[in-house]
Amino acid sequence: MSSVSLRRLTERAGERLETARRKDRPDTAAPAHRPRIRTTRLADHQHDRQDHGTALVNSHGRLTAFGNQLIEVHLWLREQLAALREDVDAYLAGGSKVRELRTHCLTFCSALDRHHNGENDFAFGKVAEQFPELRPVLDELRRDHQLVDDSLQRLETLVRELDRDTDPTEFQRELDSLGALIETHFTYEEKRIVSALNALKVPSWDRTTPAFLLTDEPA
Repeated sequence: MSSVSLRRLTERAGERLETARRKDRPDTAAPAHRPRIRTTRLADHQHDRQDHGTALVNSHGRLTAFGNQLIEVHLWLREQLAALREDVDAYLAGGSKVRELRTHCLTFCSALDRHHNGENDFAFGKVAEQFPELRPVLDELRRDHQLVDDSLQRLETLVRELDRDTDPTEFQRELDSLGALIETHFTYEEKRIVSALNALKVPSWDRTTPAFLLTDEPA
């Protein structure tokens, strides 16, 4: 897919997510004061990274900056998606077996599903407890997750049915659509809740990494 086509697809995905948000958003007047959430980028904390590991220290003096870890997980998922696309290209060129592609695709889908379920079931609740002004944002993110989940289910069905006699066009289209959806979603999520996650105090997360911050990379 060309960069122009991918950009257009990403724009359409953004419009799709925003349409879903507006559809479910309460029709109420905007509050007089909208809480300001500072956008935090991983690059802002690169100087705090220890040479021997991935632990980060934020301005609160805590060992783990959960928001920065979220960005790292998003980066890892983007890398996994890029690798999956390379596998698709290899399969279409005859250099990869359908079984290998299917395994890779389902592994990626499982990792993304684990990440979003972990946010829905644990992370968003903790954020809402300590930052109640973010509840409307969290509701929007949950609706995003549902759209992504719908796409994941379609992709899993298509890859299970894929073989050398099957036209891969629909599978490719769904994979591109999923990629555009999660890119738009990740960008929005990082802008809205990373600062809150960095300030979040959850001692149990310091002891055991929560599901939404897990990757499949070796420790």
